[in-house]
Amino acid sequence: MTEAEEALAAWGGRGLPQLVKDRENAVFSVTLSDGRPGALRLHRPGYQSIAAIRSELIWTEGLANAGLPVPRPQSTRSGELLTILSTGRVASLVEWLPGRPLGEAGISLGGTADRQIERFRDVGALLARLHNATDAMGLPDDFVRPAWDAEGLLGEHPLWGRFWENSALTSRETSLLQEARRVARARLDRMRPTADFGLIHADLMRENILIDGASVRVIDFDDSGFGFRLYDLGTLMLQNLSEPTYDDLLAAAAEGYGALRPIDPTQVPFFVFLRCLASCGWAQPRLPPGSPQLRSYAQRAVFQAELFLRRQ
Repeated sequence: MTEAEEALAAWGGRGLPQLVKDRENAVFSVTLSDGRPGALRLHRPGYQSIAAIRSELIWTEGLANAGLPVPRPQSTRSGELLTILSTGRVASLVEWLPGRPLGEAGISLGGTADRQIERFRDVGALLARLHNATDAMGLPDDFVRPAWDAEGLLGEHPLWGRFWENSALTSRETSLLQEARRVARARLDRMRPTADFGLIHADLMRENILIDGASVRVIDFDDSGFGFRLYDLGTLMLQNLSEPTYDDLLAAAAEGYGALRPIDPTQVPFFVFLRCLASCGWAQPRLPPGSPQLRSYAQRAVFQAELFLRRQ
């Protein structure tokens, strides 16, 4: 019996799990006992603790209960939100949400400019609803998630790795990122006392935003944690930096968000830059040395760092 089959048995599911993707987690499409589709996740060993995975599921269950279009966790036959396999790996299962991704990394957005703008306005509004619902939610005392705070983004050991040690960087570029890191850390420390800070999705990439007709849904809360709410907007905009309609997309997302929750859109570029740094660290252990893609992550971080420092 495979790990996925063992996991599905804990939920009493039907048939065989079908692998959809194997990245941070191995994700399988499955059929629940009542015939509904589900997404089975075999969590990457050592990435999130059992307590953190359980907390993610508690949060998303609360969001679903509040009417947010997020994947509702499914309980095992024994009533648990997760199960630990005989191999020690953790598994969880959430409902399968319909829709297609907003887009793909490195590929221009489809549709007309007006349609793109409308979608980003809707995503901004959904993100504000998510933050509002989170703030109205009571969390248990043992709730634990990573912190996308100044330390988690720019400290000596950032959550996604020491981005300034990306092997694709030149010595000059490493020094530049270190200087940008120092200046950005000071800025975050100044912002923190009055910033909108709380639970965030933290990985609002195109593939994690599903479009189904007029509906917009958000999936994959695996990297969620406590952080600056504007980091969610920065993450949303990251993959769209080269879009000709970028300024309009940002304005639309900020408009949708601002209709439901206060926002200062002039701060979003700073958080786009911070996400570029985080991604530069994320890429290092996941891509082979000398990979052109590794260099792309490094170049983007350097470009954004130069832009950031010029604006100071």
